[in-house]
Amino acid sequence: MDELLQVGVISSTHGVRGEVKIYPTTDDNKRFSKLKEVQLMTETGMTTLHIEHVKYFKQMVIVKFKEYQSLNEVEHIKGKPIYVTRQNAVRLEKDEYFIADLIGIRAIDEENGIEGTVTEVLRTGANDVYEIALADGRELLLPAIKDCIKKVDTKEGIMQIHVLEGLLE
Repeated sequence: MDELLQVGVISSTHGVRGEVKIYPTTDDNKRFSKLKEVQLMTETGMTTLHIEHVKYFKQMVIVKFKEYQSLNEVEHIKGKPIYVTRQNAVRLEKDEYFIADLIGIRAIDEENGIEGTVTEVLRTGANDVYEIALADGRELLLPAIKDCIKKVDTKEGIMQIHVLEGLLE
């Protein structure tokens, strides 16, 4: 299990005082208001950045980090992902999972003899869809609904699934 969870990507600079626009990769954009620090992936490794203030504009989050004071100082971090530690992650409800914990998990439908690995989680309006690379080389797009996802054990790395009729055709 990854100890760091991605919460956004720095998309561009904002203004001349070192603010950046962040494209959030989290369900709850407002979570940035509660964060005190994030981890930035750079060429030399992870760096801790401390949040000075947060604003919201459309789907973007505008953040000022204490470590940067000017436009020139933040220019080099555009396009970089930002992360939080699991301790700073949002609390999950029952049957909610971090995408990072689902990628690579084994998906098994014992009833139909289907097995594969979750390779991607697609975000749709209605529900997520799990992209599963099957052992026989095919790809399965499985909706993340109770009829299809029977049990998830991220510690064991196993997802018990039920493939509804017509999903593999």
